[in-house]
Amino acid sequence: MEPVFLNKLVSNNNEWLSVREATIAENIANANTPGFRAKDLEPFTSVISKTQLAMTATHDGHLGQTTEAARQSEVEKAESWTVTHSGNSVSIEQELMKVGEVARDHSLNTSIAKSFHRMYLSTVKS
Repeated sequence: MEPVFLNKLVSNNNEWLSVREATIAENIANANTPGFRAKDLEPFTSVISKTQLAMTATHDGHLGQTTEAARQSEVEKAESWTVTHSGNSVSIEQELMKVGEVARDHSLNTSIAKSFHRMYLSTVKS
């Protein structure tokens, strides 16, 4: 089995959050564009759950599996609270709530990375 690289997982989550933040910014920028539909990304947890780890056979009695490439998260139409008469489905309040979620998740990732860094330092000092 391949090792799980926690720093890489935090990095991938930060990358996903950056793409989501850009998608939210696009939604807000097009809040007055007629016919524009709000977009959002597939949740990171479902992206990770679709990723399969490779099993490696190190002995003849071990079972091996083929690996499937990790799928990129897809932009999909978001459910909106309101649709205006022009067909625009962007709700500024809903987008600002998403911005708060992204900020909270970035903060969580930062604290996780700091914890890993402290663990590494304590290991090196010992």
